[in-house]
Amino acid sequence: MQPSEVKALLEARIDDCEFHIQGEGCNFQVVAVGAVFDGLSPVKRQQLIYGALSEEIASGALHAVSIKTYTPAQWQSAPENTSA
Repeated sequence: MQPSEVKALLEARIDDCEFHIQGEGCNFQVVAVGAVFDGLSPVKRQQLIYGALSEEIASGALHAVSIKTYTPAQWQSAPENTSA
């Protein structure tokens, strides 16, 4: 899979969220930013992303997925945010 494919899957399955994807093959790093994460525990945030990719993980199309999630407010000071 390509990062653009992973991004398209996530955008289609999770509303009002911005995704930054890096990686190649079946190993990807996902940074997700959205108000959807407000009030969710870190575990619930991870589950939301894993749930959206469950078919691809089960099929082996995705093997290793590293996830970081942020609310829009948290994103303002996140180290991954190069525009901050």
